[in-house]
Amino acid sequence: MFKRILQVGLTVLLLCNTALLVLLVGDRWNLFAQEETAAQTRRFRQVIEAVGARYVDPAAASPEKLTTSALSGMLTKLDTHSEFLDRKETAKVQDDLKSAFGGIGVQIELRDDRVVVIAPIAGTPGDRAGILRGDRIVAVDGRDLEAPVLRNAVDRLRGKPGTSVRVGLERTTGTSARNLELELVREIIKVETIRSVSLVAPEIGYIQVTQFTERTAGEFKEALETLEAQGIRALVIDLRNNPGGLLTAPVEMLSAFFRAGELVVYTQGREAASRSELRARGAGRKRTYPLAVLVNAGSASAAEIVTGALRDTRRAVVIGERTFGKGSVQTIIQLPDGEALRLTTARYFTPGGQVIHERGIEPDVALPVSAEDDRKLNIQRVRDDLATAEEFKARFEFEPIADRQLEAALDALRGVLVFSGPSTAAENPPAAAR
Repeated sequence: MFKRILQVGLTVLLLCNTALLVLLVGDRWNLFAQEETAAQTRRFRQVIEAVGARYVDPAAASPEKLTTSALSGMLTKLDTHSEFLDRKETAKVQDDLKSAFGGIGVQIELRDDRVVVIAPIAGTPGDRAGILRGDRIVAVDGRDLEAPVLRNAVDRLRGKPGTSVRVGLERTTGTSARNLELELVREIIKVETIRSVSLVAPEIGYIQVTQFTERTAGEFKEALETLEAQGIRALVIDLRNNPGGLLTAPVEMLSAFFRAGELVVYTQGREAASRSELRARGAGRKRTYPLAVLVNAGSASAAEIVTGALRDTRRAVVIGERTFGKGSVQTIIQLPDGEALRLTTARYFTPGGQVIHERGIEPDVALPVSAEDDRKLNIQRVRDDLATAEEFKARFEFEPIADRQLEAALDALRGVLVFSGPSTAAENPPAAAR
């Protein structure tokens, strides 16, 4: 009797161990996920076969067309930046990386299936024509945008430099919306990354950064040293309507203020091991003077990296509006037969761990400005060559308005300087300042 009980017990134990081994091996080799993928693939094939066999227009329901449409929809459903690229689109992406092209100079984004202007790039045709952040592009050359609308807009706005393009916009003011059409001439977009460098108040410098390119860090350093030679004790960095650009540029620019090896931003994908950190190189000198950063809803991407890093490390007070919220990483994954995926594989985080994407950076001092006032202020910053208010009004048909966000930044910095005393100047100033 005892022998039989022992045999049964050993059999049960063997079965349990075998089951556990199957579970472990299956999990290790991802067999269960493969079974789920196979089941969903069968489901997909059944739909394609049913549509291909019974849809009224057989030419529109070929297996290739149905599969391409399904893949495009699959990626688009993930987020607004992921997409499936067929052979033609993949070739175009690769060509764009190598070729020069003309455009109108606006950064755009897909929001709620609408093409929205993040910000016009300062000094470009879009900026000069009066395109505003928040404008929705609905048509190009009199034709409505077609799906996929973002790629369609990009393709149709680009063209040979010197050619004309008509851009149909929908603009919301308050509770009302109106349509307008602007005619622009395409240009090779050459961006002046540092637009304005000045002493805006005694001992307070001002630098406007319009976009981030490979030149930005060098130009910013030159501007900073110019102001330091004039004895600044505080600085305003204006990132309003800065749509971003090269994502390594903020790290290089912030090396002027950060210690060598200090974290500026990091990316994180789905796996813990995918974290990638971008750290400052350091400037070889210590700058401790107070900073103020101006931002608005047109501040995006690399501009948000700068803002988040300075705010999280308590080096700056942030003034203005919540930023745009564009902080994800897309990777091009090549497929057979010349096709590819553009897939979101990571998101950007501030040093304090705040995700930027679709949330933006909240200012310390919130001061919203209407799109119309933002347009006027942009003109004022660009056309500071007009000496008098009368001359300005005659040219642009409005009187200069106060920049409340800049005034708030100056008030904040003056307050810090009153309590901090003279020790806030940069240590080891350049020879020109000695």
